[in-house]
Amino acid sequence: MPYIPEEAREEIKGQVVVQSRRVPNNSGELNFSITSIILEYLERQGLYYQTLNDITGALGEVAAEFRRRIIVPYEEAKIVENGDVYPDLSALAEAVRSIHGTD
Repeated sequence: MPYIPEEAREEIKGQVVVQSRRVPNNSGELNFSITSIILEYLERQGLYYQTLNDITGALGEVAAEFRRRIIVPYEEAKIVENGDVYPDLSALAEAVRSIHGTD
């Protein structure tokens, strides 16, 4: 997560909302909004390997952080609520450890 100063966060959030005029209503609009921000960054920074690396790195980290902070807790809550769809694999794990001689 990009832990930048609170003032910078608010300024950037405000600029993004003002530029887009509204929050996206569906996945297509969300994708378009993100793509627009990326293309503007690319235009400002120039077509260089570092810029491409910055973009793909940021997208990957945003996805990883979103998964860790939002998706995983949601999935865990749903497992508790509805039961796990995966079988108890402890016996399988034990068998694999005994085959490989690890504990």
